[in-house]
Parts: sequence; C-alpha cells; structure tokens
Amino acid sequence: MKKVVQIISVVCTVLFISAFTMIDTPMGGGYKIGDVAEDFSLENIDGNMVSLADYKDAKGFIVTFTCNTCPYAVMYEDRINALNKKYASKGYPVIAIMPNNTNVKPGDNMEAMKERAKSKGFTFPYLLDKGQKVYPKFGATKTPHVFLLENTKQGKVVKYIGAIDDNYKDASAVKTKYVENAVDALLAGKEIKETETKAIGCSIKV
Repeated sequence: MKKVVQIISVVCTVLFISAFTMIDTPMGGGYKIGDVAEDFSLENIDGNMVSLADYKDAKGFIVTFTCNTCPYAVMYEDRINALNKKYASKGYPVIAIMPNNTNVKPGDNMEAMKERAKSKGFTFPYLLDKGQKVYPKFGATKTPHVFLLENTKQGKVVKYIGAIDDNYKDASAVKTKYVENAVDALLAGKEIKETETKAIGCSIKV
C-alpha cells in the first residue's frame, strides 16, 4: 500500500510539473529561424484591424509580444518605442501584440492598452491577440518576446527570436543590443551573428 501511494505521489508530481512546463511551450512549438510567418489581422488600440500586409513598403517587422502588467515589459516600453523610432523609417516597424488572457489579467484589456499607449506615447500599433490565436503560432512564451521578420520572395521569414537586449533592469547598462544588431545586419545585407536568445519576462497568461 505504501508503494502504491508513493507511485501515485510521483505521478501527480510529474503531471503538476508538466502542466506548468506546457504553459511556456505553445502547441506546435512555434516558429523557428528560417520559417515563414503567417500574416494575421488583429484589432489595434485605435479600433482598426492591422495586418502585416498593410505595410506595403516594409522590409520586415519587429514583432514584439508585450503587455501592460508585466514588470519586465514595463521596463522595456521606452526601448520598444525607441526601436520603432529608429527603424520604422528604415523599413522595420515595431508591431506590438498583447497576448495575455484579459480575464486573467484585466489590466491588459483593450481600455487599459489604450490608456497605457497614450501615457507612454507609443508610436507603434498595439494589437490585442483576442482569443489568443496568434502568439502560439509564433511560439511566444514571455512578455516581452521579439520575433524579427524579413520580407522576402518566399514570404515573411523569421530571422531572430528572443530578447531585446542583455539587461532588462537598466537600459544604460546594456552591453549587447540583440534586436538592433539583428536589424542592422539585415539592413547591411549581412548575416545575423546571434539569431536566438532567451526571452526574459513574465509567462503569457492563458
């Protein structure tokens, strides 16, 4: 009887751990470097629907999954804004997507998104992944989590996945700007040296 109880305990523990592991691993695993990303149509804070196809002259996109309520995402807001100001005119605009379940995180609902965007002066679209259909396709697990896409004849190819830089705490202490380095490489027609890094942030709430 003691052995049976021990076995049941072990099985329950494994299932418990697995459940939390799966939260960080969307079904299908998401995009990998070199994959072609599907387009999407999501509602922006201005009420309009936004797709990547709307950007006729874009060379690519800095697709960034972020939100209002995660402390990591909040610390990166100014840097995300700076990325758009630096690269949108060069053909690589930021497209921000809020992936959280707003029933779990009401502070991330559309009204809160509008308020946050206004108070922070966002210069990029801030889209709601209603029904949480887009983030699993990308394989995003954190906020923030960046997917750099390049427009090619084959489609929108994933060129970089991961963190914005190497120091979420202090922008002035950043040593390596992963996203900037990747976009600069694409603009110069060079290979990206670091195509994947670990995204640091809050888990996406399902």
